[in-house]
Amino acid sequence: MSHVSTPQRRSTGETPRGRGGRGRKRERPGGRRTGRKILLALLVLVLAAAGTGYWLYTDLNNNIQGVDIDKALGDDRPEKLATSGQNILVLGSDSRAGKNASLKTGKVSGARSDTALVMHIPEGRKKAIAVSIPRDTLVTRPECTKSDGSTLASAKRVMFNSVYSQAGPTCVVKTVEQMSGVRMDHFVEIDFAGFKGLVDAIGGVTVTVDQDIHDTSSGLDLTAGTHKLDGTQSLQFVRTRHGIGDGSDLGRIGLQQKFMLALLSEIKQQDLLGSPTKAYKIANNLTESLTTDSGLASLTKLAEFGRSMNGVDPSTMETIMLPVAYDKVDPNRVVAAEPQATTLWKAIRTDATVPESAKKSPATGGTSSAS
Repeated sequence: MSHVSTPQRRSTGETPRGRGGRGRKRERPGGRRTGRKILLALLVLVLAAAGTGYWLYTDLNNNIQGVDIDKALGDDRPEKLATSGQNILVLGSDSRAGKNASLKTGKVSGARSDTALVMHIPEGRKKAIAVSIPRDTLVTRPECTKSDGSTLASAKRVMFNSVYSQAGPTCVVKTVEQMSGVRMDHFVEIDFAGFKGLVDAIGGVTVTVDQDIHDTSSGLDLTAGTHKLDGTQSLQFVRTRHGIGDGSDLGRIGLQQKFMLALLSEIKQQDLLGSPTKAYKIANNLTESLTTDSGLASLTKLAEFGRSMNGVDPSTMETIMLPVAYDKVDPNRVVAAEPQATTLWKAIRTDATVPESAKKSPATGGTSSAS
């Protein structure tokens, strides 16, 4: 597709359609509340295989929404990695607007990033680490500029997933950078409808669970064993928390990480190059529900990035939950556990191996820690 010359879609300074103009996005990451544990890698590999003509390219290219993170955040940011490593913030948004309204994910106004992953691809791009940030983590939100140009003052002890609804994706990036000291090279977001459509387009995703799960809130009803989930069931799977552990978001993170790896493996195994129709269907669905930073806001840029990550094998990907402890004031919330969190972020910041000690979380949600 790189031979096609086409005008690039202009990026907006902040929130794309929905929050204040995007009609078909937002509200929940079942991961993200919809676990849109959709990693760039898979996403881009699909897009790279999809274009078969100028009109197809233009159609898909125009679907992508761009956010100019660099312009919005300015120079007051962590330094870029000295190596060729990359850090990508992947968000799942839980909007019930537009196509998401028919997915029976509840009636909640606004949108949140209930799922947030910091994807670290070390130098050489042969492996990857995914760090999940629990939505209930209390953080210090930095001062941010909202989509209407007004300023949102800095605040302490703010729930992490509220930052998105209060000031949009650039503020989430700024918050993550401030709490970690890690510069995000890219930002990617997908919503409910995009997540469901992706799973249906590839024919489902196979997961194995070691216990029965019955969650009346998400609608998931599974017996212990192996199941092939369609898009609706997958959305329920990554949103489930009441059917496992202590019912907190921490237990859900384990399911989300399990699903993410299964999804990536399924994508990698499928011969998308041998099925242009399927490749286009997947790419069209994803791009309609996709928002990225301006550095990835075109098919050409996504494809180039995807090719650079072609050596990453999902089976070798490491999933880690940010080490957290139950808050002493509000036990329904968690805070970053120290010194584990500082050690974890330092390893990512320096492109080093994450020590085992930095993966242990005092708060586990009643389940074993993800690994």
